[in-house]
Amino acid sequence: MELISRYKALALQTECFAINSCKNRASAYDLMQKSLNTVLAETRGSKAFIGPDLKLVVLPEYFLTSFPFGESLEEWKEKACLTTNDDLFNQMREFCVKNEIFLSGNFYEIDDNFPDLYFQSSFIIDDKGELILKYRRLNSMFAPTPHDVMDAYIEVYGYESLFPVVETKLGKLACIASEEILYPEIARCLMMRGAEVFLHSSSEAGSPKLTHKEVAKRARAIENMCYVVSANSAGISGIDFPFAATDGLSKIISYEGHVLAEAGTGGSMVANSYLDIGAQRDYRSKVSMQNYNARQRFELYADSYTNFTHYPANSFAKEKPSKELFIKTQLKVIKNLQK
Repeated sequence: MELISRYKALALQTECFAINSCKNRASAYDLMQKSLNTVLAETRGSKAFIGPDLKLVVLPEYFLTSFPFGESLEEWKEKACLTTNDDLFNQMREFCVKNEIFLSGNFYEIDDNFPDLYFQSSFIIDDKGELILKYRRLNSMFAPTPHDVMDAYIEVYGYESLFPVVETKLGKLACIASEEILYPEIARCLMMRGAEVFLHSSSEAGSPKLTHKEVAKRARAIENMCYVVSANSAGISGIDFPFAATDGLSKIISYEGHVLAEAGTGGSMVANSYLDIGAQRDYRSKVSMQNYNARQRFELYADSYTNFTHYPANSFAKEKPSKELFIKTQLKVIKNLQK
């Protein structure tokens, strides 16, 4: 395929309408449809304003639903979770074709292979309407992950499914979900597989001070020589905490760690900038102190990661998944670390 060497990306900052107060699946789905209508309209308008060079749009974390806030795993699975065959995804596919864009976002997904669980998944749909990448969050506080059923998950999908990277005409794209930007191993494993652009759907405090996530975004960009397109919510309505607690400062960061564009607070398309994949590839090809990818020595660390276990894999193998199990597991890990 022919590379589009230079194009514009947008981290769309849009309001999230929480479905938590919805009484049943039908009312929750109606609100998800409203959210999707809003997002697609704002994306269409943003492209009309920014221009035809806009090829890639990243949406905030769980833009269709918000997050579970008191619901059990069973309740959230029933109310909020979808498959990629759902009509909402069909609408996104059609939209991408009509508007000639790649679209990335994050949602809660059900999987027939793991009927008792749901996963928090990120996706990329290309400008032909194809779902070209799906990434399932690997590190979460209270949501199930492939790591919690690791052996069974790998048996079904294979190890490489954990760290998907897709080669496209916009470069090699990968997704990182929310707070996973704080875990350098995830970004590193994606870089190992060729990632050039991290698509980061997030919902976080848009503080004027450097938060942990803010520092991490720049660090992940620098240490992997990757662009980061990070979309934050423009507030979350319909849930019992302050609306603007997660609002603002969506941004695009260059492979040298420079902030190329940054939104303020509220709904915004200001976080848009050119990504120059050709220049990035040239930068990565040079012998340099700053060529951190070429200077990595992974063998030094392999035994440490193999022999030191912290948070256990397959934690759902013997116990029913629940919030209480997440807490119990973390307490056990902390106790082991203290030793």
